[in-house]
Amino acid sequence: AFKPYTDDIRDAPALENINELIAKGAIVRAYDPEASKNVSQIYGDKVYFAKDLYDTVLGADALFVMTEWPEFRTPDFDKISNLIKTRLILDGRNLFEPEQMEELGFEYFSVGRRFVVNK
Repeated sequence: AFKPYTDDIRDAPALENINELIAKGAIVRAYDPEASKNVSQIYGDKVYFAKDLYDTVLGADALFVMTEWPEFRTPDFDKISNLIKTRLILDGRNLFEPEQMEELGFEYFSVGRRFVVNK
């Protein structure tokens, strides 16, 4: 969904990203608490629709955050670390603090905001 608490996918940037990823040959695992049903009507079996956030990252090369549901704001990063293949997060909603992500050992890109982590 383009925003939390809705299943509305009109003009959702996530759809453009999914299209590009599929076109490049990526295997896409997606999760949205409300909009997955609507998105599945577009992509069918071209996308794996996960049962929750942690199922989404299982064996993934990256986590791409494209909506701001509250459950996405405070995930169990230790659990994510154990499930994801590559500790890479692309945050399209600026949900996390860059310094915290570095401390947790993630390679972190926060779309649309510049940051410098002091070392």
